Amino acid sequence: MKLITQEKTILTVSGLHKSFGDLHVLTGIDLDFEPGSATAIIGPNGAGKSTLLKCVLGLNRPSEGRIHVGGKPIDRDVAYRANIGYMPQAPAFPENLTGREVVALVQSIRRETSRNDRELTDLFELNGEMEKPVRTLSGGTRQKLSAVLAFMFEPGILILDEPTAGLDPVAATTLKDHIRRVRDEGAAVILTSHVMADLEELCDRVVFLIGGRIRFDGTLGAIRERTGERRLERAIASLLTRDVA
Repeated sequence: MKLITQEKTILTVSGLHKSFGDLHVLTGIDLDFEPGSATAIIGPNGAGKSTLLKCVLGLNRPSEGRIHVGGKPIDRDVAYRANIGYMPQAPAFPENLTGREVVALVQSIRRETSRNDRELTDLFELNGEMEKPVRTLSGGTRQKLSAVLAFMFEPGILILDEPTAGLDPVAATTLKDHIRRVRDEGAAVILTSHVMADLEELCDRVVFLIGGRIRFDGTLGAIRERTGERRLERAIASLLTRDVA
């Protein structure tokens, strides 16, 4: 695991606003993420989840506010992204390349050799698929290849967007076990998921967005206490229909 800071907080979002023209997507977002934590970013469609993640990744520039990684503002320096592993919901790879060539391409772009890509391809049982062109791979196999790319440089921050989508139960369990492992080794994990079992198994904290604002930030137990619902799915649904600010 790469140690990118000695600070308690590895990622800080301060006073973040993001607008697209007259459309205000994020308003006054303040969040801290610590090493060894797992945080779920949840909310209804259009709540601003993807925009928030894209701001952290540098794919969207905030209209106002600052983002610090390892205690340093990201500004226009993209070097910080070397410490972030990203697993998008729908990974897009060059269709004519094999899985092995995709891994080599990413290493070439980063000018860095991974120490554990073979270990990860073994873990996700991809060895029989890595010599095939990406265009021939199933959605689940592409998702597993995406997991290899996200984990293979041992980043200090992992951003996982619907990570178990398209995976069979065995592969999903393998992935969740590995997420817990890297979290326990000190990574800060940030994920989105509509699968309540994923949240319960992986996360110690939930940030709930509605209309681009944080309406709840706390533990799963605190959600249940706030809403009076024992089942997580019902508790989260309750947050959509009441003022929890």
